[in-house]
Amino acid sequence: QVQLVESGGGLVQPGGSLRLSCAASGSIYSINKMAWHRQAPGKQRELVATMTSGGTTNYADSVKGRFTFSRHNANTVYLQMNSLEPEDTAVYYCYVRTFRPGTGYRELWGQGTLVTVSS
Repeated sequence: QVQLVESGGGLVQPGGSLRLSCAASGSIYSINKMAWHRQAPGKQRELVATMTSGGTTNYADSVKGRFTFSRHNANTVYLQMNSLEPEDTAVYYCYVRTFRPGTGYRELWGQGTLVTVSS
């Protein structure tokens, strides 16, 4: 089964930048939606950004104008995070949803990468 692997997390000072990567271990077909989610300590997982199969992106209000979701190639997507704030501290998860007539929707999640914003 194809796996999603995130990388690029780490410790950064407020105002700094990080770029997260999400790479699929194999080809994924019939992608319906891609997204980044995050979960801060003691909080529920929340949606950060989405991308449709056509490349349209949307962002949570809390990250709009600071984060950019892009697709590098068929197997890799990025989340560029600028002007980071302590409130952005969380484990970030990559997500892919596929759809095929007959089998319906399927979801893939990465294992997460920790982003810590602190001075």
